[in-house]
Amino acid sequence: MDRQWPQRGSAGHSTGVRNGVKGSTDPLRVQGSALALLTFLKAPPMPQPAPQGALTGLKVIDLTRVLGGPYCTMILSDHGAEVIKIEPPQGDEVRDWGPPFQDGDSSYFIGVNRNKRSIALDIGKPEGRAVLLRLLEGADVLIENFKPGGMEKWGLGYERDLAPRFPALIHCRISGFGADGPLGGLPGYDAVLQAMTGLMSINGDPSTGPLRMGTPVVDLGTGLYAAVGILMALHARTQSGHGQYVDMTLHDCALALLHPQAANFFLNGRRPAPLGNPHPNLAPYEKYRTRTCEIFIAIGNDGQFGKLCALVGRPAMATDPRFLRNADRLANRAAMMAAFQAVFAGLDGHAIADRLLRGGVPAGPVLAVDEALAAPHTATRRMVTECDGYRGLGTPIKLSRTPGGTRRRPPRFAEHGEEVLAQHGFTPDEIAALKASGVLLTTRRG
Repeated sequence: MDRQWPQRGSAGHSTGVRNGVKGSTDPLRVQGSALALLTFLKAPPMPQPAPQGALTGLKVIDLTRVLGGPYCTMILSDHGAEVIKIEPPQGDEVRDWGPPFQDGDSSYFIGVNRNKRSIALDIGKPEGRAVLLRLLEGADVLIENFKPGGMEKWGLGYERDLAPRFPALIHCRISGFGADGPLGGLPGYDAVLQAMTGLMSINGDPSTGPLRMGTPVVDLGTGLYAAVGILMALHARTQSGHGQYVDMTLHDCALALLHPQAANFFLNGRRPAPLGNPHPNLAPYEKYRTRTCEIFIAIGNDGQFGKLCALVGRPAMATDPRFLRNADRLANRAAMMAAFQAVFAGLDGHAIADRLLRGGVPAGPVLAVDEALAAPHTATRRMVTECDGYRGLGTPIKLSRTPGGTRRRPPRFAEHGEEVLAQHGFTPDEIAALKASGVLLTTRRG
């Protein structure tokens, strides 16, 4: 807890040092000041309010579905932003992407929608769009992932409609390819963009051909980039007072993840090929079998290579001309791998990986998902979080004063509709009329 020094000044005198021990010649004042300071230091800390997230006070209207947009808004909500998730009458379709399910919602939905409130609106109707506009009053961010032209068709385009009415609003759109160009306006999907941007071509090895990456890296990367873009726009608003349009596409974000393959191509002009576990620029940088498990070694410089050789009892390898420098090791990768594999085959993988890591060599056991989630360090870093029956991955962003975290389980469909509208000034009669007209929904429409 931050302690504040005792303040003993009176009118006409400064407080702190001048009226404390250093600045005083009055022995009674010195004694009293010292006693007050001693009492302050011995007193138990005063109770502190629960820390707020760094984005507390930020209001986000979230029209996104599936993964990239919801992942972005979960990042914001984890750190205090008020996120109102507006679902279409059919609901966010990712609620059905299972099994497994919990209370009718898929793990896919549950994993990216905590800390939000849900309301279901039919914004295809004019009355639904009128409700949306009322919800946007006082909002900082609107994020949506309709195909380009969808919002404009409804009279909700940024430049013509929203910016004049809400000049401070940040409008973030996530789309497949953007509005212009040869593919402008077309829908985008994670795996398809992995294929179209070269990501799939560098995954796998020569025997497998291109492989889809195991995690939806394009959707997740786009969500991360979108969160960064929104925060940039919010910072710019502190200087100008004006919001702006944030144009995010799966296509651009997927291309942005092509490192180091794109950088290599720009320099050498050679098409990158899938290498499997090995790194295109470094060696040794691969997986090895041990007696108990597989381990991964990721050497980044010659010093680390020397430590590796010493710790596994092969110091002569560090001065072998075939392995002296990284370029040498790349040229003689097969011979080097065979030599290390002979060493590791008889060792306990967990023990040698721990010894190497503590000795300054990048190494670790190859763990399954359940093993990684149950690892002691995962618990120490609070990377598994629980709340009201919900269990999921914790936030990786650890802030000292405003730590953020899980405050609310993922919402049921339309769980907070009446609550949200009431907080925005809708009367009970207005809410009832919206329900009767099918604008405000409480159950999913088939």
